[in-house]
Amino acid sequence: MLLSKSCIYGLRASILLAKDESNGFITIRDLSDELNISFHFLTKVLQKLTRSEILESFKGPNGGVKLAKPAEQVTFKEIVISIDGRFYKVDCPLGLPACGELAPCPLHDQWEELNNRIQNMIGSVTLAELSDRQKRGKPNLQFSAQTGS
Repeated sequence: MLLSKSCIYGLRASILLAKDESNGFITIRDLSDELNISFHFLTKVLQKLTRSEILESFKGPNGGVKLAKPAEQVTFKEIVISIDGRFYKVDCPLGLPACGELAPCPLHDQWEELNNRIQNMIGSVTLAELSDRQKRGKPNLQFSAQTGS
C-alpha cells in the first residue's frame, strides 16, 4: 500500500469537507458516521490536517472542522504529506536493492515512468476535482460492511 490507513481516511474526510465547503464547520462525529470510520481515529487524523493548516477547527457545542482554504487550492499531495510525512515512492518491483539508473532491473524504466506519473498526479489533482467526481456519484467514500475495513 502506498498510503497509510490514516492518510486514506484523511483524504476521504477532506473530500467530504470539500463537497460541503459552503456549509461551514462539520462535526467530526458527522464525518465519522458518514464515512463509517472510528470517531477517535478520525479525530487524530484530522488533528494532523489542522496542524498543517489544511483544516480549521472550532471547539465547542457547535464546533467541528472545515477546510482552511478553498478546495481548489488543496492538493492530494498536501494532504498526503501532512499525514504521512511524504509520499512513498515504491522501490524496485523486483526487490533488487541495487536497482537504479546505474544498474536497472528489467522493469526499471517502466516503473520509473509510472512513479513519475503518480507523483505528477498527486501534485496536481485538487480536493475540488475529487469532490466534483464524488458529487457526480463516481466513488463511494464509505467502507462497506462486507469488507470489514
